[in-house]
Amino acid sequence: MKFKRAGITTKIVIFAIIVYAGITLVSLKVQVSNARAQRDELQSQVNAELQKNDELQYAIDHSTDPDTIEDIARSKLGLVKPGEKIFYDVNN
Repeated sequence: MKFKRAGITTKIVIFAIIVYAGITLVSLKVQVSNARAQRDELQSQVNAELQKNDELQYAIDHSTDPDTIEDIARSKLGLVKPGEKIFYDVNN
């Protein structure tokens, strides 16, 4: 059995298909890389939001704790206990 050699047209078509497949694979690899980078960025944002949620839940759970109320009154409202003196450092 004798095989007939492929003509120049067939070789050009096969070469074009190989080049197209190579370009497509490189393009897909870049898209996958970009998608992974975006996924990692979004995952870090999700982790930051989860941490904020935990902090807010802790604040809600301990909102009636006397120490927490005192800390908020001192830091946010500037209140002091009776007889307490506050000294401010004016050198800065």
